[in-house]
Amino acid sequence: MAFYVQKYGGTSVGSTERIKNVARRVAKFHAQGHQIVVVVSAMSGETNRLIALAHEVQVNPDPRELDVMISTGEQVSISLLAMALMELDIQARSYTGSQVKILTDSTHTKARILNIDEDRIRADLAAGYVVVVAGFQGVDEQGNITTLGRGGSDTTGVALAAALKADECQIYTDVDGIYTTDPRVVAEARRLNTITFEEMLEMASLGSKVLQLRSVEFAGKYKVKLRVLSSFEDEGQGTLITFEEDEDMEQAVISGIAFNRDEAKITVLGVPDHPGIAYQILGPVADANIDVDMIIQNVGHDGLTDFSFTVHRNEFNNTMNILKEKIQPHIGARDVLGGDRIAKVSVVGVGMRSHAGIASKMFRVLAEEGINIQMIATSEIKISVVVDEKYMELAVRVLHKAFDLEQAP
Repeated sequence: MAFYVQKYGGTSVGSTERIKNVARRVAKFHAQGHQIVVVVSAMSGETNRLIALAHEVQVNPDPRELDVMISTGEQVSISLLAMALMELDIQARSYTGSQVKILTDSTHTKARILNIDEDRIRADLAAGYVVVVAGFQGVDEQGNITTLGRGGSDTTGVALAAALKADECQIYTDVDGIYTTDPRVVAEARRLNTITFEEMLEMASLGSKVLQLRSVEFAGKYKVKLRVLSSFEDEGQGTLITFEEDEDMEQAVISGIAFNRDEAKITVLGVPDHPGIAYQILGPVADANIDVDMIIQNVGHDGLTDFSFTVHRNEFNNTMNILKEKIQPHIGARDVLGGDRIAKVSVVGVGMRSHAGIASKMFRVLAEEGINIQMIATSEIKISVVVDEKYMELAVRVLHKAFDLEQAP
């Protein structure tokens, strides 16, 4: 007998029929004697519908009230799934994040989990129940409902698996595992049987949408075994995300190509070249809760330099306003330029540590296709480049082919 936390996303519970399919899948595991905690998202499209309603009433919805509202999507899903399980003669109980209780900080719309009270869940499991928990939500110390941000149900699942010491956290989604890249861009993309946490962390941070970044970080921190599976296929082992390389792992130099369209690039021209200037530029940006990704500072000339960095495309206008209104006059920069039609393409693989020439090969392949590289960032297991958005898919396809990712190692 094993103990699994299973998470099902919005498409997996997108209709009552799909909810019944999830119930039948859970029932099979329960019939085999396994203990099951199920975490579900809102039905696909429901959260967007609720957010749109809020914007019809208030131009900038109050974060606390927005959390109260959008948390109801998961409440519908958990109750329907519990009913579907009961219809199969399985004892089931559903809980919202506040009922469990999943304690978070008070940062509405993107709260972080602080603690989970596991007593009620353990008691129900011991009594033979399947426990169904709302993903994406929790409650702060003042009793306010909070939500964890987009994709937060993944984090709920991993956090519950960590707190309850589950044997495995299984993330059921609309794909059957982690692929070498998005199959919608490269038809020859191949499903990986295994991938390391390091690689998955990079893939998630670089634009892979299969797992939410925070959930991978959480799993790595608490050593939670993660497996990504399809909720629409009964067979298949999916992709296991492992903690370390071993002899049975696929010995590829590069494991995958990640990409992200949601990038914007900003350059501050004519910046005084002296210590502390990076903080003077990025400090106010960070204070506005804007995440900065890639950063490049050019070699200084005549006491001046240019400073470039990327942010999420949704934060482009806000960042430009901060730079032009607050930072440029303060530091005496010559100008602030920017554009939000760029994309980031990255090659990822732990095998890069022991193989030279990956960067030069990547740059050569892109050059042969006439793709100009605007920015470069590297780590031990990844190389990222910023290119014009119109060349993104071409870059992904030629790099996938150049590194033979369609072929099993």
